[in-house]
Amino acid sequence: MEVVAYALGVMYTPGPVNLLGLNAGLNGQAKTSLGFFVGVGMAMLTLFLLFGWAGAAWVRDDMLAAVGAVGCGYILHLAIKVARSTIDLGVVRKAPRVLLFRDGLVMQLCNPKAMIATLPIATIQFPAAGVHGAGLLLWSLGLAVLAFGAPGSYALVGSVVGRRIENPWLLKGFSLAMAALLVWVAIIIGYEHVWLPLASGEL
Repeated sequence: MEVVAYALGVMYTPGPVNLLGLNAGLNGQAKTSLGFFVGVGMAMLTLFLLFGWAGAAWVRDDMLAAVGAVGCGYILHLAIKVARSTIDLGVVRKAPRVLLFRDGLVMQLCNPKAMIATLPIATIQFPAAGVHGAGLLLWSLGLAVLAFGAPGSYALVGSVVGRRIENPWLLKGFSLAMAALLVWVAIIIGYEHVWLPLASGEL
């Protein structure tokens, strides 16, 4: 229960992946973004298995900083796509398909917070609970499903809200707000996981 509670608390709080899920729902893309959600789940499965088998010794501060820098760049790239999306309610409410399997996989693998979220579970909580071997695979699959559901649930909320909005300019405003939040998240991640370690001389 402690593992599940920790995973839910980390995965379902607002972050770049969940914000993109919300934006997809607002723009009527919840179904077409399923690949993105699967990519997020696959990335978390990969991290759980990697850290569960390899352990924390594989993760170094300089690697986290490098991955964080790549992740920030990717988040900014997606923020630009979201900001440039167009919405035409006269045809069908449809924004450019920016949320693909690749986007979810790369963003989550390059998100240092995803690594920080999975490390305590894989290297501390799993061993303490006697989870290893086939059990590690089953637990990792279950937690990957929870990771898939996080942006999916945000997309469902966005979809419910989005269907009630008829003004395309209001939807455009939501997209711009989501893009701004993504930029802010990228700045925070860059500051905490890239700049601070470099400035303190830890790397």
